[in-house]
Amino acid sequence: MRVLVAPDKFKGTLTGRQAGEAIAAGLRRARPDAEVVVLPIADGGEGTLEAAVSAGAELRRTEVRGPLDDTVTAGWALFDDGRAVVETALASGLALVDPDPRTAAAAHCWGVGELVAAALDAGARELVLGIGGSAMTDGGSGALRALGARLLDADGAEVPLGGAALGRAATLDVSGLDPRLASTRISIACDVDNPLTGPEGAAAVFGPQKGADPATVRLLDDALTRWAELLRATTGVDVVVPGSGAAGGFPAAFLATTPTRLVNGFDLVAELVGLADAVAGVDLVLTGEGSLDAQSLRGKGPIGVAELARQHGIDALALAGVVSAGAEELAARGVVGSAALVEVAPTREAALTEAARWLEEAAARLLTAHTR
Repeated sequence: MRVLVAPDKFKGTLTGRQAGEAIAAGLRRARPDAEVVVLPIADGGEGTLEAAVSAGAELRRTEVRGPLDDTVTAGWALFDDGRAVVETALASGLALVDPDPRTAAAAHCWGVGELVAAALDAGARELVLGIGGSAMTDGGSGALRALGARLLDADGAEVPLGGAALGRAATLDVSGLDPRLASTRISIACDVDNPLTGPEGAAAVFGPQKGADPATVRLLDDALTRWAELLRATTGVDVVVPGSGAAGGFPAAFLATTPTRLVNGFDLVAELVGLADAVAGVDLVLTGEGSLDAQSLRGKGPIGVAELARQHGIDALALAGVVSAGAEELAARGVVGSAALVEVAPTREAALTEAARWLEEAAARLLTAHTR
C-alpha cells in the first residue's frame, strides 16, 4: 500500500512537516508494509517555505532588515528549476514585533525586498511569495524601495520607511528598479479580496491586528490612498482592486510595477509541491490540520487535498485536533473518514502538549479502522 500524507500545520502545536512525520509513524505501526510519502501543504501563509523544502527546494538564509530596522535572518527556498519561495512573515512578520500604534505606523517590508534580491542573485526566474502574518501596512513600498525604487517628499528628500510616512510622498521614481523583475514571473498567495484602501481595506480590516488604534487606522488608510495615487500616476495601474489589501497592502507595489499575479494560496502551494502528481500515484491519502470545522469546509487546505484525491478515485482520511464538521459534510467533500486527537488523548490538554504522540496514535487507529 502506497500512502500520501499531506497535512497542513496544527496551529500552535505542530508544523506541517512535524504533523506529517507523526502521521507517518502511526501508519507504519498499523501497516508495516505501507510505503509512506510525506508532503506537507500550506495555504500560502505560514508553512509555505517548509512545504517547498519538503518538496525538494534548497533552504537558504539571508540577513535582512527587519520591520523595525533590526537585523533578521530569514529563510527562503530555491528549486533546481529556478523557482524561489519567499515567506514574507520571516522578514517582516508580526511575530518579530510588539504590536502597538507606533509599530503599526512604522513597520515596513524592506527585508522582503532583500530576500527577493537574494533570490534573483541566485538565479531565480520565478518567485512565489507567501504573504500571511505581516507586521507592516506599507503597501509593499518597503520591498519596492529595497529593489531600487525611490520615494521622495516635496523637497526631494527620501521619505522614511513605514506605512504612515507614505502620506508625505510626492514622487515615486521606479527608474532604478531592479531590471530583472521585468522578466521574472511573480505569484503572490492571496486568499482575501480586500482592496488596498477604504472600509474593507488593509488598514481598516487588518490594522487593528497589528496594533493600530482608530487614529492610526485613519492615518494609514490616508497614507495608502496617497500610495495608490502615486502608483497609478507613475505606472498607470489602478491598485485599489480585490486582493491588493492583503498583508498590509503588500501586493499593490508588485501589481503596479512587475508581472505579478494573485493566486489562491492552496492552489499555489499545491502547484508548487506537485500535489496532483503525488496524489495520482498512491492508494490512500491522509491529510489534516488543527481544527476540521465549518471554516475548513469553506476553504481549501485539507479539503482541497481530499477533493483532489476524489478526482483520482482515491480515498482520503483526515486527522485534526478537533473535528466539528459533520461526517456527511466531510464525505461530500471527499473525506471518507476522520479522527480527532481529543478523542484518543486522555485529556484535551494532553492533545495539545503531546500532539505528536496522540496524532501518531490517531493515525494508527484511523488506518486500522479504514482497512479492517
